[in-house]
Amino acid sequence: MSATSLPSSRIADAAVFGRVAVLMGGTSSEREVSLNSGANVLEALTARGVDAFAVDGIPALATLLAQGGCDRVFNVLHGHNGGGEDGVVQGLMTAFGVPYTGSNVLGSALSMDKVRTKQVWLSLGLPTPRYVRLAATADAQDPASATGRMPKAAVHAAAAELGLPVIVKPANEGSSVGVTRVFEDAQLDEAVALAARYDGELLMEQLVVGDELTVGILGQTALPSIRIVPKGAWYDYNAKYIAEDTQYLCPGLEGEAEEEIRRIALAAFNAAGCGGWGRVDVMRDAASGAFFLLEVNTAPGMTSHSLVPKAARQAGLGFEDLCWRILEQTV
Repeated sequence: MSATSLPSSRIADAAVFGRVAVLMGGTSSEREVSLNSGANVLEALTARGVDAFAVDGIPALATLLAQGGCDRVFNVLHGHNGGGEDGVVQGLMTAFGVPYTGSNVLGSALSMDKVRTKQVWLSLGLPTPRYVRLAATADAQDPASATGRMPKAAVHAAAAELGLPVIVKPANEGSSVGVTRVFEDAQLDEAVALAARYDGELLMEQLVVGDELTVGILGQTALPSIRIVPKGAWYDYNAKYIAEDTQYLCPGLEGEAEEEIRRIALAAFNAAGCGGWGRVDVMRDAASGAFFLLEVNTAPGMTSHSLVPKAARQAGLGFEDLCWRILEQTV
């Protein structure tokens, strides 16, 4: 396997960045993770001499932008509905002409919608698990219901079409929020009820049995893959952010397989209109060795458990260097 080749850093003087707002927190379901990520990024940037400061959420950022209070934004808001991965805050920053880290409006909005991301990938021949879109319908007792309910018959028909086991999840959430692995028909209704607590459509996806991997993207470089080995049955929220017994093997693969997963991940990232930095999650089928794309994260976690910093370290970039490289893409 060839070594990861990263372009040289372009900026040596922190003063070039001016005042940098580290956008964190917000009101999405991933608020706590974002606050953790933001605190780490803020510490790293200030340690390198950057004039950086914290901003919590989109309303505070809007006020700051209106006042001309920053020169650029390091976005580590996670999720949507007050998070920073759905294109809303990107549109705000674009309107004010303030540079920011990560993907633009299109890449952020598209990647937040797992169904439509899959549609783009499939149109380009990129591999992703078979799926069924579960569109919520209004409650028969209250047609104006905002939450809606999924007809049970449609849910069970979708599972029969895909074949168990399947995964049921919200189409617009991250961090394994609202996700259930379903192995028996009797589990379907409860899985849908959990996913339906969150806004938007639901997604039922064929469960790929095999290794769970992820590939960090920095610019146009795919970082070494990481194979995730949780102690439990799968890589859920607890394994991602709380447990200390999850294993991260980096690089996750060797030889041609490692080259292929990096190629597919970068192609998927670009196909979704993403840029700057991010992370692409992939499953590898245990029986065939085939790769299946799951989703793109356009503002990945930067916590002690997070994966992009682990991959960057394997490629020779420490956490402070990684934050610097991400920020210098805004200049």
